[in-house]
Amino acid sequence: MAGRWARAIGRWRCVSALLVSVAFAAPAQATTVQRVEIDGGRVLIHFDAAVEQASSFVLDGPRRIAIDIDGARPGPSLPGEGAVSAIRQGWRGSDGARVVLDLDRPMLVSGGGFEDEGRTLALILAPTDARHFAAAIDQRPLSFQPFGFGAERVASYRVSAPVPPARRAPLPRAEGEADRPLVVIDAGHGGPDPGAINPKTGLREKDVTLKIAKAIRDALVASGRVRVALTRSDDRYLVLRERFGIARRMRADLFISIHCDSVGAGDATGATAYTLSEVASDKEAARLAARENKSDIIAGVDLDQNPDVSTILIDLTQRETMNASAGFARLLGREAAPLMPTKAKFHRMASLMVLKAPDMPSILFETGYISNPKDAAFLDSKAGRAKIAESVRRAVQIYFARRIAAK
Repeated sequence: MAGRWARAIGRWRCVSALLVSVAFAAPAQATTVQRVEIDGGRVLIHFDAAVEQASSFVLDGPRRIAIDIDGARPGPSLPGEGAVSAIRQGWRGSDGARVVLDLDRPMLVSGGGFEDEGRTLALILAPTDARHFAAAIDQRPLSFQPFGFGAERVASYRVSAPVPPARRAPLPRAEGEADRPLVVIDAGHGGPDPGAINPKTGLREKDVTLKIAKAIRDALVASGRVRVALTRSDDRYLVLRERFGIARRMRADLFISIHCDSVGAGDATGATAYTLSEVASDKEAARLAARENKSDIIAGVDLDQNPDVSTILIDLTQRETMNASAGFARLLGREAAPLMPTKAKFHRMASLMVLKAPDMPSILFETGYISNPKDAAFLDSKAGRAKIAESVRRAVQIYFARRIAAK
């Protein structure tokens, strides 16, 4: 009897030990893909916890972009937006999720990385042609790995395209009296880059921004207080540096880049204005100082003789510019609020390439959400554009009146 009890207790201990070992060896609860958003030219994949790493690659027949996320569970499939016709999710083997973006035209992942401490993977999509898309199929995947609280991108394939000879394009014509301050209005996107697209109506950001830019130009010229030029007056594509480069070459006193916001889901609404963040501007100022003729930045001062003086003067100029940009953004928010839908937090700061001129006050004006039916109808109406233009006219008039009074 005692022997049977001893054997039974021994078996129980073995089973208990086995159960404990299985419990401790079992993997932790996998991270889940919460949602996928298409935000203009960006794809945002949100997780409920930080992920280890991810990679993306392209597939053909039909055209797709696949994103593999290590250690994650897939979420539901979703409708697409813009160039992405559908978003499908599934298991990649047993150790991760695969998100597949079905494309209605050739697109490539041109960059991206992790945000929100590894809980969001942001990928930038860029339009391409069939030949370069096909060439990318044979290349190694792009890898993305979170590092600490930020993210880095490890590029594993290269896409090349012939670059035309450099040429200095003629500057646009400025309208208004010659002795007035110059405002340059930049209509975002254009040409092969449509920007955000309303999924129901097909309304394209590039068309809306051009109409709004022209409405703003007409309102400012009619005021008689400023001169105005457009970076583009038709459906053409300009690279980001070319946009603010045109304004700098024209020695603009203010640069306003017009855009429309977009979200993949939800009813987000309202306009916002972005100015350059301080961290980003320091990096850009350093690159600019190393690359360009510094006497073109600080007019009439030869900075090549003393690099330390150069850095200090560029930094001071950049900070003054940022303060002026922020001041105009606040003015625009105040004047726009009675006339058009605006977000409660109107003025925001971001590292946006189009704002990185060190010596020219600049804002990016997100005039509303093209993905929201009410906002889209407002943005695409003559009455809506008139209210946007009036908001800008009032803010511009007050801005330059204050600057003149401060001299």
